[in-house]
Amino acid sequence: MKYTALGRTGLKVSRLCLGTMNFGVDTDEKEAFKIMDAALDAGINFFDTANIYGWGKNAGTTESIIGRWFAQGGSRRERVVLATKVHEDICDPNDGPNSAAGLSAYKIKRHLEGSLKRLQTDYVELYYMHHIDRNVTWDELWQAFEVLVEQGRICYVGSSNFAGWDIAVAQAEAKARHFMGLVCEQHKYNLNCRLPELEVLPSAKAHGIGIIPWSPLDSGLLGSNALNASGKRSRQHQDRIEKQRKQLEEYSALCRELGEREDNVALAWLMANPAVTGPVTGPRTLEQFEQSLRSVDIVLDETVLKRLDEIFPGPGGVTPTAYAW
Repeated sequence: MKYTALGRTGLKVSRLCLGTMNFGVDTDEKEAFKIMDAALDAGINFFDTANIYGWGKNAGTTESIIGRWFAQGGSRRERVVLATKVHEDICDPNDGPNSAAGLSAYKIKRHLEGSLKRLQTDYVELYYMHHIDRNVTWDELWQAFEVLVEQGRICYVGSSNFAGWDIAVAQAEAKARHFMGLVCEQHKYNLNCRLPELEVLPSAKAHGIGIIPWSPLDSGLLGSNALNASGKRSRQHQDRIEKQRKQLEEYSALCRELGEREDNVALAWLMANPAVTGPVTGPRTLEQFEQSLRSVDIVLDETVLKRLDEIFPGPGGVTPTAYAW
């Protein structure tokens, strides 16, 4: 496994981040345990989850599975850089009128307590704001996170689904408080979704914030079975495949030339970007996880990167040069 710094911090994380969104939903606990054990064996130390995973009335299920895995011992917790998230409504009736999605100091405190209990740990290395909440002031937000850092319950703060200007404002407000602020931004970014190149990636890079791409395979559209499994997909997904069939066929042909799986090339393309810390994978099975490990060793040369740009054109650069001249 290869490692890199998480943003501008001294913390080293694996280039692949193990996403756990499917645990307790499409992946049962036994298989989830196998995947997490295999991840440690492969050198992956960066695990990603969220209090909402499990979804609806089952929100928190994924964190509970991870907690029971930690409880087995064997230095599992000590070997993991753990990230979870706060923002969503996790259907806790005790929240009353504060159950709605958001980032009040009240919610941050309460939901972290719930996450730590489910995860069976005293702290998390990384605590994400799952979405931006522009109804809460940065004074309230940063004060809430400062307290958690001082208490040793979190080490770093991250953002997810922030706009480029949200990142800039967040860091300016943190600097005014002499607080480190954000260390990474988890954002939807892949070969088929390159709009973040306009403003999010440049803003993150300028502020020393690592990009953690989620949906690196665009919900399976960039996966190895995309063109052959339409019968198993939703109508919406089938329509997307048909709309982009020519692109996807060209992509598959390029991957065959390279002798690599489509999903691994998509992951390698992300890791080739210096703004990217590492993509979040979302394996449902141990086999899928094991296949993804190959992506870390794939090196895409300039010729291949240019061909990928031709198949999946980006926005043309950063703002405003991408459209102003």
